[in-house]
Amino acid sequence: MSGIHKSPHRGASVEFSEYRDYVPGDDLRRLDWRVFAKTDRFYMKEFEAETNLRAWLVLDASGSMSYRGDLKDSKFDHSRRIASILAYLLIRQGDAVGLHLSCAGGHGELPSMRKPSHLQQVFQTMTSFESRGDHTLTDSLHQLAETSRKRALFLIFSDFFCDLDQLFAALQHLRHQKHEVALFEVLHPREVDFDFQKSTRFKDLEGPLDLVVEPNVVRKQYLKFLNDHLERLQKGASEFDLDLRRSLVGGDYEKVLVDFLGQRMRRGRS
Repeated sequence: MSGIHKSPHRGASVEFSEYRDYVPGDDLRRLDWRVFAKTDRFYMKEFEAETNLRAWLVLDASGSMSYRGDLKDSKFDHSRRIASILAYLLIRQGDAVGLHLSCAGGHGELPSMRKPSHLQQVFQTMTSFESRGDHTLTDSLHQLAETSRKRALFLIFSDFFCDLDQLFAALQHLRHQKHEVALFEVLHPREVDFDFQKSTRFKDLEGPLDLVVEPNVVRKQYLKFLNDHLERLQKGASEFDLDLRRSLVGGDYEKVLVDFLGQRMRRGRS
């Protein structure tokens, strides 16, 4: 994801905006030597017409994301791993990263910053947070659309087991505000293939209900419902020009990242 990002505002003035720390690969012509003479530190001049990317990592931390089945990692753990790698890459190239963890009863949030020290705060906040409670992702996305005034890239991690009409309304709100959006659909393999062989008790991770089920009786109906949901999500993502990536817990998340970053490079984005 290296490289200077093109401004979305072509022809805008090159008015000075702010200083930021130098990172390897920056154009030395924009280094402020007067500030270096006073502070013995390298600072880059940033102008309105040459902006760096602002990214928001938005993680669904509702109860359903805590499901791990027979695997070591939960869906929330898997999301944190991918989000951490992206945060590292973004901050290393001088981009600003913000964090929002969404669940009922409160949320965790860090402002969008590009300081290298901010990366550790991002890691610590994600590590200390536990997925719990009801789904509140759509409310969080509406809130972020209203409060994020500067154009940004939103990287959203969730199983998207929610009302899709409400989700699409929130995503459309972000797109209306001129934000880019990429969706990382994180699922457990057993949710996809329903590979249960004997009578199983299923517990609602976002409520008090539980139910004993014979898998052979409900498998066909479950898979049809799931596939209809996934197809509708894919169709909505295409309609709103959203990048949708699926990553299975315990699967090859490196390939998911490589494909995502490779497509952005081919599109001329970084």
